[in-house]
This record gives sequence, structure tokens and C-alpha cells, in this order.
Amino acid sequence: MVSTNGLSLSSHVFAAERRGFDAAIGRKLCAGEEAGLLPHLHAVLAERGGETVLESYGTGADENWGAPLGEINFGAETLHDLRSVSKSIVSLLYGIALERGDVPRLDTPILELFPGHEDLAADPKRRSLTVEHALTMTLGMEWDESRPYTDPENSEIAMERAADRYRFILERPFVAEPGARWIYSGGATALVGEILQRGTGRKLPDFAHQVLFEPLGIQRFEWSAGEDGTHSPASGLRLSGPDLLKIGRLVLDNGIWKDHRVVPEAWITASLRPVIATGEGPDYGYFWFCGQAPVPALGGPTPWYAGFGNGGQRLWLCPTADIAAVIFSGNYNNWNAWIPPTRVWSEIILANLREA
Repeated sequence: MVSTNGLSLSSHVFAAERRGFDAAIGRKLCAGEEAGLLPHLHAVLAERGGETVLESYGTGADENWGAPLGEINFGAETLHDLRSVSKSIVSLLYGIALERGDVPRLDTPILELFPGHEDLAADPKRRSLTVEHALTMTLGMEWDESRPYTDPENSEIAMERAADRYRFILERPFVAEPGARWIYSGGATALVGEILQRGTGRKLPDFAHQVLFEPLGIQRFEWSAGEDGTHSPASGLRLSGPDLLKIGRLVLDNGIWKDHRVVPEAWITASLRPVIATGEGPDYGYFWFCGQAPVPALGGPTPWYAGFGNGGQRLWLCPTADIAAVIFSGNYNNWNAWIPPTRVWSEIILANLREA
């Protein structure tokens, strides 16, 4: 992987040294990739205190929401699927809309927000479902995204093909009590996205541009939509690496960008609070994963927060060290895709921090 952002390699070396990193962090990333330990990487960026210390891009086959794009030479301007990192962005949008009074409180019953599905409210358990259950993926309803996203039996794909996607979600059979169990669900995010659209009166990408992207100077983005024209809040957003890194910095700075409040601080705090164990290692907040990783410079395990996406897409945050990182990969529909970005985060970025 090589830097293609217009800065010389030495610029990143000096930035890394200024920000307390081993000056060889970039060379270590390249060595890991050349050794075959970090396959399928498209982009790796890291910053500390608002200064980029690592920015590398590669070449590889890519997709746009499953549609092949061929071989791409990635760079700072290249848009890339975020896949389920989109969910974490939708969380930020809900917090902004909540502060504006556009969307309901988190204890609001979901079925109150979907007129035309009153028949489902005959079930007391369904009546008890709230917005917070959706944000934490604790609806307790059957949902299976363990199958490849090319499989029509994958619940998210089946939802996309359903005549009424919201009824498809809301009538799923229960397999747990609401709030008791985490079940990964793009359907939960679809509900939150539609509540946002109905509350704000804006399509998801239009609202995102107005209240989040434009304040951060993000002008180029795409948001994929299904055949019915519904933009996917669960996996449809495409951004460049540097622009996603801006969002990471925004969260690390508790919702402030260049002295301007963009996201309520209370929402950032609430979103990153672990609410439920996933059973897969990390915990889960409001569409954010919450875990720990060893940071030798900080003396041991340190909290991190992240958005995860199919294929190895990552937005990593370590508030204690004031570090944000973006990783784009092309290992789509491979359940081992988590390994390379996790190694980059733990063994390249956090392990090469030298000064707390």
C-alpha cells in the first residue's frame, strides 16, 4: 500500500512522531500487507488529535452494494461502501433529529409510528417494542444475516424484496423478550431510518447532507437504494476515507467540529454506552460496537468504539488515546473479513503508539 493523498511519506512520518507514534508505523503497515498478513485492504487512515498520521491506499476489486466495480486504484477521493458502518452514521442522525424535536423519544412504542400496522399491536409483546429496542438491536425478533448477502434467505435481502418492508420486519416471530438479547438486524436499522425520514420530512441522504455532511465539509457521497427507491440506512452509504475519518474526529470531540456543535454531546455519550452484550466479544450501544483492546502505551486494555461493515469496513475510535481510524477492505461476504482490519487496529495503530 502506498500514500496517494498528495503528501509525501515523510509528512506522515513527521506527523506520526509529533503525535506520539513510532515513525515506522507506515512501513510496518506496508510490510504486513506485503507479507500477506493483511489481505484485501483498500485504504487505511489514522489520526490523532486531528492530525493524520497514517494514510495509505491500495488497488483491488470492489463493489457498490454488491454490484461489481472491477479493479479500482483507491485514493483520497474514492468513494467506498461503508456497508454496516452506515448504521453508526444513522445513530448520529437520530441524535441530531432528537435534539431538534423531529423524532420521538427512545421510549416511544414503535407501532405507534407505523400507522397501517395496527393489527400487529394486538400482541402485547409487539406493543412493548420501542425505538431504543431498535437502536440497540434488542427487538427480540427472529432475524438472520448469517447467510451471504447474495442469498435470498438472508433476512435483509428478503426485506428488500418484500412488498412491505416494514411489515416484514414488524411481524417477525419472537425468539426472545424485547431488551433481553442482541440479535444483529438490518431490519432494526430500517425502522430507525424510516422513523427519521417520517419525522424530518426529508429523505435520509438529504437530511444527512443538511445536518451532518455539510457542516463537516463533506460534499461527495452516495447512498444506495433498493428497487423501491428506499435508501438503505443499514448498509447503503458510500464515503471517502478522509471524510469518514472526519466523522470519527467529530465523535471523539463529543459532537463538535471546528467549534461548532453538530451532534449533541449527550447523544454521543449515550450512544457509546454499552447496553447489551453481543455474545461475539464486544458489547453494543446505539448502533455502535463497544470493546477493549490492548494499548501498551496506556498500560493495558483500553475501551474502543466502532462501526463494523461487511467486507472489513471499519471506523475505529479510541477516546482515551484520542485516535480515530478508518479501514476499507474488499473481502465481502467472507466471515473471516474481520481479521485484517482488527490486526491493523490492534497490531499496527494501537501497538505503535509510543506516548500517552
